[in-house]
Amino acid sequence: MVKIFSRMFVAGVCMAFYAVNAQAQRVTWYCSTEGDEWKTSSLKMGRVSDAADVKVEAVDGNGVEFRAWGATFNELDWDALGVLTRDEQDEILHRVFSPEGDLGISRGRISIGANDYARSWYSCDEVNGDLELRHFNIERDKQAIIPFIRAAQKYNPGLTFWVSPWSPPSWMKINNDYPVLSSRYNKMSPMLDYLLYGNVGGKTDPDEMKLTGERKGKFPRQLATTDYFIQDPRYLQAYANYFCKFITAYAEQGIPIDMVIYQNEAYSYTPYPGCAWTAEGTIRFNRDYLGPTLKREHPDVRLYLGTFNTNRVDYVQKIAADKKLQEYVSGMAFQWEGREALPVLREEHPEWAYMCSESECGWGSFDWKAGEHTFELINHYLGNGCNEYTFWNFILKDNGESPWGWKQNALIRVNSQTREFVFTPEYYAVKHYANFIRPGARMVGYKGAGQDLKPVLVYLTTENKYVVVAGNFTDGEQELVVTLDGKTLKTQLPAHSYNTFLVR
Repeated sequence: MVKIFSRMFVAGVCMAFYAVNAQAQRVTWYCSTEGDEWKTSSLKMGRVSDAADVKVEAVDGNGVEFRAWGATFNELDWDALGVLTRDEQDEILHRVFSPEGDLGISRGRISIGANDYARSWYSCDEVNGDLELRHFNIERDKQAIIPFIRAAQKYNPGLTFWVSPWSPPSWMKINNDYPVLSSRYNKMSPMLDYLLYGNVGGKTDPDEMKLTGERKGKFPRQLATTDYFIQDPRYLQAYANYFCKFITAYAEQGIPIDMVIYQNEAYSYTPYPGCAWTAEGTIRFNRDYLGPTLKREHPDVRLYLGTFNTNRVDYVQKIAADKKLQEYVSGMAFQWEGREALPVLREEHPEWAYMCSESECGWGSFDWKAGEHTFELINHYLGNGCNEYTFWNFILKDNGESPWGWKQNALIRVNSQTREFVFTPEYYAVKHYANFIRPGARMVGYKGAGQDLKPVLVYLTTENKYVVVAGNFTDGEQELVVTLDGKTLKTQLPAHSYNTFLVR
């Protein structure tokens, strides 16, 4: 009896010790408010709470597995980096790309030809009528893009890449020019603007791009009725070959491309490089030309549909529903208004992977509110099942203006006069996620920003540690309650704060 009692007593003590130890599980809290970023403190897990913002129990390998944070290699980013000293460049590249750095970027996006943050317009073949692509080259890329990539590869040799064009070579388009619409920032004739809505006689709106990101209706308000890419089989096949030549040329430079998207923002009718496509044209090119050509020439390169920047969900559904096209597709990519279509398409096509192909770039404010917006975007895309998230310009000079009058934010801002740089609020918004959520981690809990402006995201790392990321975008404190495997994290989030909790 004594021995039995002793064993029961010891067992009881051990259980009590375990319970106390579990309740006392320590949490490191990283908190950023404007002017007081990345402050650390400690918390203890408490007892289970009935009401919680997010509850996570018995994960057992479930949850979307995270693959990569990405960044885009643009000419104007390289120019901004070039303003700084070599030591400062090394510091930034280490922080952004090194696996041991703040952000751990392991994925790169490359534009096939010029985008809106190129120094000027160019393509890889501007020789009119060169359907055999005899004059194809990447010489312009060797001036800035490839040196930029190699500088990043120094800190992360395992970088992988995906590509998309903003505009095909100008001679492959019905307007014989790189933009979609005329503007004081380009030389396209206004007489050709009718092409966009030519079949229905609609009038173009020079201010439509200002609506991007406002979430107050349909974007675009009117869809293009005409494919700007010439729908001649010879041109369509030449363009598919153009993609394959680009992949091969970059491979020869030691830059591996493993995924392509046929067009950046087919629904932005822009004064900078762009190309409007209809749903029918999108299906035709991807299904009958790009998909089969990739499969034949580069079978290891995946084809994604996108980048979808429209919230006209039925339009995206129409493209995704084509059965023959589905044979070539591995995933879908969304950005800007496309965020609204993401949850619907992911539910309808769970067999595909999903990504945010471009984090929204704002309007050159570089302020805390812009950081809050980026924080919420990451919450939305990862919470709705994306396993990759790509940032746009990660470093820009001054007011972030492009040659086409487009001012944007960046994670790092360089003053070209003083030759100094600062980490912007968006940098810290990103760091609160990327510093802890790395490839292999699984998304196991999500709450959107909602009316309380309190987004919450929970990941389980490969080391079986929970990471809780939460924001408070209101003017006062808000209580955060998150239950993890029967233990509760409970605290007050400061007003207008980014927060990360690492449960050890």
